Amino acid sequence: MPPFIYLASQSPRRRQLLEQLGVAHELLLPNAEGDIAEDAEAIEAELADEAARDYVQRVTALKLDAAMARHARRALAVAPVLCSDTTVALDGRILGKPADADDARRMLTALAGREHEVLTAVAIQHGARRLAALSVSQVCFSAMSAQQIDAYVASGEPMGKAGAYGIQGRAAAHVQWLHGSYSGIMGLPLFETAALLRELGWAL
Repeated sequence: MPPFIYLASQSPRRRQLLEQLGVAHELLLPNAEGDIAEDAEAIEAELADEAARDYVQRVTALKLDAAMARHARRALAVAPVLCSDTTVALDGRILGKPADADDARRMLTALAGREHEVLTAVAIQHGARRLAALSVSQVCFSAMSAQQIDAYVASGEPMGKAGAYGIQGRAAAHVQWLHGSYSGIMGLPLFETAALLRELGWAL
């Protein structure tokens, strides 16, 4: 087994979580100089009436397809490639990354005082072998005033995050309870990730 894996994600939180496991990794990101242009946003487009569980697993598989093609084009050293995707679902409705501050405010207003699901899919491929897992957690926000929501949006933290919040940041002040995987809510479920890596021969 190679001494490292490729992480096909720009998320600093996923890097942090892999480091927590002690897994050495190198980034395998799109649109490197000299490589073909990739439309990463197109991969995350929702299908009509798609369930959140189906969506997050489909997007993760597509991200891994793209990463494996990227790996082959660049003729990189052989090592497992890991992808992950996180989404938030409220009443079965997918809440992706906010388009702007108003969108973030709308999402947070909907989440305030309510329970929602956070779904994170993870997939790893090594050679022809592909393994995947899904982590589903429940999170309940306390009631939030318009002023609290405005202050959180103004912090800039909601941007680029599914559901317009990061549990590891200021949003923690409004999380009344959670059930499931804290690391999964952050963006990479460590229990499931470690189990997949063990299947590939890693000693974790």
